[in-house]
Amino acid sequence: MSHPILIAGPCSAETREQVWSAARQLAAFRLPPAAGSGGISFFRSGIWKPRTRPGNFEGIGETGLPWLSDVQKELGLPVCTEVASARHVELVLKAGLQAVWLGTRTTANPFLVEEIAKALKGAPLHVFVKNPINPDLGLWIGAVQRVLRCGPQKVYAIHRGFSDYHIGQLRNAPLWRIPIDFKVQLPDIPLLCDPSHLSGDTSFIPDLAQRALDLNFDGLMIEVHPSPAGALSDAVQQFTPAGFEKMMHSLSWRRSAPSEDLHSEEKIIIDAIRSRIDVLDEDLVDLLAQRMSLVDQIGRVKKRGGIGIIQIERWNEVSSRTRKQAADKDLDDSFIQGVYRAIHRQSTKRQEKIIRE
Repeated sequence: MSHPILIAGPCSAETREQVWSAARQLAAFRLPPAAGSGGISFFRSGIWKPRTRPGNFEGIGETGLPWLSDVQKELGLPVCTEVASARHVELVLKAGLQAVWLGTRTTANPFLVEEIAKALKGAPLHVFVKNPINPDLGLWIGAVQRVLRCGPQKVYAIHRGFSDYHIGQLRNAPLWRIPIDFKVQLPDIPLLCDPSHLSGDTSFIPDLAQRALDLNFDGLMIEVHPSPAGALSDAVQQFTPAGFEKMMHSLSWRRSAPSEDLHSEEKIIIDAIRSRIDVLDEDLVDLLAQRMSLVDQIGRVKKRGGIGIIQIERWNEVSSRTRKQAADKDLDDSFIQGVYRAIHRQSTKRQEKIIRE
């Protein structure tokens, strides 16, 4: 694969010494040859920390800007920090930093995103937009579009998971279908994964990072602290520089697409299989159209006979039969249930329309 976009550094800038210790060690980091042997794309560190509740460490503030600026100047490492207001953008531009990110709580507020986007207008910055804290694809896409409209140098998206009342092993719910749908709708926007915030614990980061790479994410944002045990924020989800290097070298790095060589074996095989899939997709659409035609016929009979649309016994029969067939063919039960629920919803909608006509 080509060199992935890699952002790494402490959750928060705490002292000049801590920032420099992390930056020096990360500046020396190199990816394995399978990932292009490159280094860190951006050094990250937050100086303004929008916290859920008051009383937690909320960042060193603009005091930390000269530390980050010096890292960028002296190590030649582009630096990225979080902004949550137009004033933050002004201070970052004045300090000469090359990149910013909009955090999950900021992205959830269109008024705040608009204010920041206007402050970014024409700025030569790389801008990373994290998903909103709630699982709302439209809100995430809208935030990216607001920033794009103001024309900074480059815009990216970051998947960091979604808040969920369910208490599980992970800090945030991955809901992978949402970033995948994001990539389908905005294919030209590079999409990164932040497994640090997804997990809330370094022990889960390798599996989440691998999942993101397997899904062809364009890069990773990972928190790294020289002494995580003493960190003022999110200590459990931060690697040491050595732990970070070990984890990154343990990942399997895959190419994002088959070889472009028309005569390569892998391309010939994949193209042949995809041709068969295309035929099956056409058959699936034809079969769904035929099924809906029969549903319409039943709807007209129900209308003439004054029969209600929902027939629970029939639905239970279909559900039981198709789940058994799916199990016999080694298809996932939740997948087949989801497919038939979608078919049932569409069938109900069509019959409702017929009865109202």
